[in-house]
Amino acid sequence: MSPTAQRSAAADTRLDVRKTYKLYIGGKFPRSESGRSYEVVDSRGRFLANAAQGSRKDARDAVVAARGAFAGWAGATAYNRGQVLYRIAEVMEGRRAQFVAEVRAGEGVTERRAEALVSASIDRWVWYAGWADKLAQVLGGLNPVAGPYFDISAPEPTGVVGVLAPQRSSLLGLVSVLAPVIVSGNTAVVLTSELRPLPAITLSEALATSDVPGGVVNLITGRTAEVAPWIASHRDVNAIDLSGAADADGVSWGDLELAAAENLKRVVRPAGEGTEAVEPDWTREPDLSRVTAFLETKTVWHPKGR
Repeated sequence: MSPTAQRSAAADTRLDVRKTYKLYIGGKFPRSESGRSYEVVDSRGRFLANAAQGSRKDARDAVVAARGAFAGWAGATAYNRGQVLYRIAEVMEGRRAQFVAEVRAGEGVTERRAEALVSASIDRWVWYAGWADKLAQVLGGLNPVAGPYFDISAPEPTGVVGVLAPQRSSLLGLVSVLAPVIVSGNTAVVLTSELRPLPAITLSEALATSDVPGGVVNLITGRTAEVAPWIASHRDVNAIDLSGAADADGVSWGDLELAAAENLKRVVRPAGEGTEAVEPDWTREPDLSRVTAFLETKTVWHPKGR
C-alpha cells in the first residue's frame, strides 16, 4: 500500500470525537453535580454534541461564584470594565468561524445570515464597552435643591443578576441580554438557550480567555423549566431578566415573576403580555434601557455655604 493510501486509510479509521461540554462557573468548567447531560441537535435533528444538564445545586454554586466576584468587578474602574468587554469582542472575532457554524446549525439560517448575526453580536460588545465609562456622566449628576444643600446622584450596580437567555436567538440574543448586565459592574448567572446552547458554550470559552474575572459570568446549560425557578426564587439574586422564558417549554414567565417578587427582585419581562409574550427583536439598535434596569441610584447630600 502506498504512503498516500496508508494516510487515507488511517483517516478513515480515526475515532469520532463526540463533544461533551461542561458548565462555566467561577471561571472554571465543572461537570454538572448531577452527572447528567443531554443531546444537542441541529435544526434538522442531527446530533451536534452533548451538553451538561445543570441542576438546582449548579445554580446555587453559580450564585455563590457571582456573589464572590461582585465586589471586585463593581469596584473595578469603568475604563477597565470597558477594556474587558472590548477584549471579549476581540476574542470572538478570532473564533468567528466556529460561532458562524454553530449559529447556522442551531438556528437553521443561511451562512450569510449567520455571518450577519455573529458580526452584530461582536459589534454589540463593542457598543456596550464604549458606554462603560460614560454611564455615570449620562445617568448621574448634580441635582438642584431648594435649600442650602446640593446632592449628587451616581448609578451603581444592583448586584447578582439572573439571566434567562433567549431560546431562539442563540448568540445575538444572548449577548444582548448579558452585556448590559455586566457593563455597569453587576455579575451574572446565565441559563442558556435549552435547545441551542452551543454558541453560549463557545462564548464561555471566549470569556475565560478575555480577562473577565472568574465568577463575573456563570453559564449553566440545561432544562429551562427545571433550573429557572431556582434562580428566580434565590434569595441572593438581586434581579432577573426573563427574556428567555417567553419561548421555553413548560415555563410560565408570570410564575417566575411572582417568585422573583417575593424578595423584591428587579424583573425585566419578555416583550408582549401573558402567553403572547415573545422574544424582542434583537437585531434592533440597542439603547440604555437594559443597562438602567439593573442599576441603583446612590444620592449623596452635602451642605453648601458652610
